[in-house]
Amino acid sequence: MYLAFGAALGTLGGLFGIGGGLIAIPLLGVLFGLDQQIAQGTALVMVVPNVMLALWRYHQRNRIELRHALPLAIMGFCFAWLGSIWAVGIDAQTMRIGFVAFLVALSAYNLVRMFAASAAPVSQMNYSWPWLGVLGAASGTMGGLFGVGGAVVATPVLTSLFGTSQVVAQGLSLALALPSTGVTLVTYAVHHQVSWVIGLPLAVGGLMSISWGVKVAHALPERLLRGLFCGFLVFCSAMLAFKV
Repeated sequence: MYLAFGAALGTLGGLFGIGGGLIAIPLLGVLFGLDQQIAQGTALVMVVPNVMLALWRYHQRNRIELRHALPLAIMGFCFAWLGSIWAVGIDAQTMRIGFVAFLVALSAYNLVRMFAASAAPVSQMNYSWPWLGVLGAASGTMGGLFGVGGAVVATPVLTSLFGTSQVVAQGLSLALALPSTGVTLVTYAVHHQVSWVIGLPLAVGGLMSISWGVKVAHALPERLLRGLFCGFLVFCSAMLAFKV
C-alpha cells in the first residue's frame, strides 16, 4: 500500500515540481493518524530522493541556470535548517493549524493569479541576485517549518514576479528544494520525528513514477499546468482542514 501511495505521490511531485510532500503530509495525518511533525518528517523520506531525481529530469529537458539556482539553494539551505529547528519544538495541533493556514494562503494567492492577466514569460529574469537569495530565504523557512521543501512558495513567485515560465520555475524550485529538504529531514530525524517504516516504501514508489510526472508536466499547456497546481493546493488544504 505504501509503495502504491509513493507511486501516486511521485507522479504528482514530478508534475508540479514539489517532490510529493505537500499531499503526502495531509494523507499521513488524515489516513494514518500521524502527528503533524511525524507526518512531515516521514514525507521528507520520500521527498528528498524524489526531488533529486525530478531535478535531474527537469535539467535534462530545460537546462537550469547555475547562477539562478545557487542563491536559491544556498539561502534555502540555511533558512530551512532554522525553520526545521523551530518546527520540532511546536505543539502538533498548533503546527497542523499553521500548515492548513499556509495552504489556504498559498491556494488563495494562486487563485488570484489564475484569474489575473498574466504577462508572457521573459527570456531574461526580471530580478536576479540578491532577490533570488531573498526568495530562497523565505521559501527555505517555510519549507523547513512545514516540511514541503519551499518549492510550493518559490514556484508561483518565480512565474509572477520574476517572469519565468512554469516549467523553468518548477526546475529552479527543485534546485532550491534539494538542499533544504535534506537538512530538514536530518533535523526531523535527529529529533525522532520520522517513521522510516512508512517513509522508505513511499520513497521507492515515488522514484518509480516521478520521471513520468516530469514528462507529463512538459507536455501540458502552461495555463492548464498552473490550473492543476492551484486545484491541487485547494484539495490538500481542504483535506487536512477536516483533521484540525
